[in-house]
Amino acid sequence: MRYRTRVTAPAALIGTAAALAAGVPAQAAPKAGAEGARPGAAPGPETLGDPVYPNLGNDGYRVSAYHLDFAYDATTGLVDAQATLKIRTTQALSRLSLDALGLDIRTVRVAGRPATFEQADEKLRITPARPLPAGTAATVCVTYAADPRRALPHTGWVATPDGFAVCCQPDSAHTVFPCNDHPSDKADFTFRLTVPSGLRGVASGLLTGTEQLADGRTAYTYRSRSPIATEIVQITVGDYLVKDRQGPHGLPLRDVVPAARAAALEPALSLTPNLVEWIEQRLGAYPFETYGLLPCNSDDPNAFDFTGLETHTLTLYKPNYLLQEEKKIGSHMMHELVHSYFGNSVTPATWADLWINEGHADFYGLLYRYERGWADSLGLTTLEARMKDTYARGDQWRRDSGPVAKPTAATLFDSQRYLGGVLVLYALRQQIGEAAFTAVERAFLERYRDSTASTEDYIAVASAVSGQDVTGFLRDWLYGTKTPRMPGHPDWTVIPVSSALAAPRSRRDVRPHDNSATL
Repeated sequence: MRYRTRVTAPAALIGTAAALAAGVPAQAAPKAGAEGARPGAAPGPETLGDPVYPNLGNDGYRVSAYHLDFAYDATTGLVDAQATLKIRTTQALSRLSLDALGLDIRTVRVAGRPATFEQADEKLRITPARPLPAGTAATVCVTYAADPRRALPHTGWVATPDGFAVCCQPDSAHTVFPCNDHPSDKADFTFRLTVPSGLRGVASGLLTGTEQLADGRTAYTYRSRSPIATEIVQITVGDYLVKDRQGPHGLPLRDVVPAARAAALEPALSLTPNLVEWIEQRLGAYPFETYGLLPCNSDDPNAFDFTGLETHTLTLYKPNYLLQEEKKIGSHMMHELVHSYFGNSVTPATWADLWINEGHADFYGLLYRYERGWADSLGLTTLEARMKDTYARGDQWRRDSGPVAKPTAATLFDSQRYLGGVLVLYALRQQIGEAAFTAVERAFLERYRDSTASTEDYIAVASAVSGQDVTGFLRDWLYGTKTPRMPGHPDWTVIPVSSALAAPRSRRDVRPHDNSATL
C-alpha cells in the first residue's frame, strides 16, 4: 500500500482542460423541466462521507459490475477505453457522478441513451436523458482516452518501456477508469485488453478468452470470481511471460514477469507455494481463484513510491527487489499475501479502518520472519521483543500520528497503522489467549468475506467469539490518546512524549509503505 500527494486544482480549470483534451467542450446539463423530469429526483451526493478522504466516492447508487475494455497503442503509448458500469440507484436521480481525473471523456450513455456530462474537479457529472427512479438498475457507458504518462496531481498509472501497470491505492483508480472510487462499493470486474503483437495483456482474475484479431492484435479477456474494490484492480500490458505453477490443494499460481528477466526472478517466484501453505494453516483457505507476483518491467525509483502493492490476485513489485535473498524478501512477500485476506477479501469500510489491513499484514509477516530466525530491521528476533519496543513508542505515535483507528490523510500510512496495528492485535491475543484469538481471526474473515468491514465490526466479532466483552478494551487501544497497559507485561513502560512538535511532513518526502516492519 502506498500514499501519494493530492493537489486539487480549481474545478473549472480541470473540467476545461479535460474537455479540451477530448476535443469537445464540456457539455451543459439539461435545464430544469427537461423531458422526462420526475418530481423528487435530485443530483446524487458527490461523497460517501469517508473520514479520511471525504471527496472520494459518490452516493445515490451502488455499482454491481464493471467491464473495462482497453486497447493499447504501442506507437503512441495511449489507451482507448470504454468503461461500462452496472448500477442500481438508491434514490431518484436527476444527475449522478463518478470519480474521474485525467481522462479524456468522449461520450457517456445511460440506459442506452446519450447523456450530457461535465468534468469538475475530480468528478464526472452525468445527466441522463431521463431521471432514474429509486431502485432502478441501469447501465452507464463511458468512452474515453488515457495517457499513462500524463502528469497529474496523483495517478494510478505506472508507465513502463513496453506498456503499463496500475497501482491505484488509495485514491487513484479514477485516474485509470471512471468509477465510484471508494472501498465500500466493491463490484464484479471483467476486462478485455487488446494489445499489439508481441505484448501481453493481463488483469485481475482468471483468463477466460484469447482472440486473435484480423489486424494482428490480440484481445485477452479476464474475469474475477469475487468482487473487487476499485483501489486494488490490476491491469497491465507488456512483454510478459506468464508462468503457471500449482499451489497447495491445486490452487493455480500465476506469475506475470518481464520475459527477459524470467529466469533471474524464478528463485523469488518459487517461494509462493510455501508462503500460501503457511498462511492457510493460520487463516484458512486462500480466498481467491489464483495468486501470483507481477514484477512489472520497471526499476525506475519514480515509477511508484512503495515496495509492493497487493493488487487483486497479483502483487505488484519492482523486479530488483525480488532479486534479493529469501530472508530479505520473504517476510514482506508474506505481508502482501496476507492482504488477500485482510484488505482484498475483507475490505475496509472506510479508510479510517486501514489498520485492519496493515496491522494484520505486518502481524503475520513478522511471525513468519521470526519463526525462521530472521532478524528484523532493529536486529530483534521475536515478536515479544518487537512489541516491547513498539509499546515504548506508543504515546509518541499517538501524539504524532493519532490513535491507531483515527488517521488523517497526512498520517494514513504512518507506522501507527502498521506496527501500531500489530500492537493492538498482540494486546488482544494477550487478553483472550491464542486459541480464542485464532478463532476471532477466522470468524471475522468468514463473516465478511467478499464484503467490507469496519473497526466496530472487528470489535463485535472479537467480543462474540471470545466470549469476553472486549469492546472497552479494544476501543481504548484503537481510539485512546494514551497507550493502555499491556496484559501479561506489567513491567513494560512507555517513553514520555517529547515536548518538541513532530517535524512537518510532505507526502513527497516519504515512502510510506516502507513503514512496514517486514522490510
